[in-house]
Amino acid sequence: MKHTRPTGRPSKAVDALLLLGMLLPIAAGIALKVLLVPASEGIEITGAYIFFTLPLPLGGLPITETQVNSWLVMLSLLFLCLYLTRGLSEKAQTKRQHVAEWIVEQTEGLVTSNMGEYFAGFAPFIGAMLALSAFSSLLSLTGLFPPTSDINVTGGWAILVFILITYYKMKCGPVHYLKSFAEPVAFLTPLNVISEIATPVSMAFRHYGNVLSGSVISVLVAAALQGLSQIILGRLPGILGEVPWLRIGIPAVLSVYFDLFSGCLQAFIFAMLTMLYVGGAFPAEDYFKKQEKKKAKRLQTNNN
Repeated sequence: MKHTRPTGRPSKAVDALLLLGMLLPIAAGIALKVLLVPASEGIEITGAYIFFTLPLPLGGLPITETQVNSWLVMLSLLFLCLYLTRGLSEKAQTKRQHVAEWIVEQTEGLVTSNMGEYFAGFAPFIGAMLALSAFSSLLSLTGLFPPTSDINVTGGWAILVFILITYYKMKCGPVHYLKSFAEPVAFLTPLNVISEIATPVSMAFRHYGNVLSGSVISVLVAAALQGLSQIILGRLPGILGEVPWLRIGIPAVLSVYFDLFSGCLQAFIFAMLTMLYVGGAFPAEDYFKKQEKKKAKRLQTNNN
């Protein structure tokens, strides 16, 4: 008698491979850093390390820790999504499907409550932004350079959001878009223009600044605790005087706040600002009125 595997029950071997695929990119990043990034002595706060530069006609393209680690995070997220969505069935039979459905429901509810039903299709975009931002910041827990502490990354995300804001503001046409700068009164037009330009700048620097400042503070506190430990406990006999006792525990607590809590919080704030700015930029009432007029004109033309 031939036995068949029940549907909705993924094989453990494939699950193990997917879990391994989630961890291997991070392990590869750690190996790259150990092999290629020179060790620092004392306190050293620098940007992303440049692995090599690709020669191009218009100038060299530096390949840094930022690009490499961003791709490693995306690969890990890809395998995580494959793991969570493998073996889906109409009725949830596994814990992973319950987790996947919960993530989808929460993301869709977040988007709908902040942007409205018209933007329900934004849920995958917001979910991807949340995951990429949070996991990029959490990469510092493994000792790797977090991509979100590079202004080029958060700046690129902010420019993308600015393009979306402008696109939805122009849903009623360029004339309506230009008129919006003169609201509520015309003499506020210069301030409205400055506010428009300041939106992506503030989004980029807020995310970048909070993640970078957390890393800097953690390094400075760890170095200060090491020096204080040598001053207070350096006279202990033998190897006991060489151990930086004050560095045990305290930097870990700070890391939990700056890397874990603050990183996830900044990801959530960036996603919330994206939803509020894009949803608020859409002139829904004017857009739907315009669509109704077009529909009425089209029906009148067809009847004639």
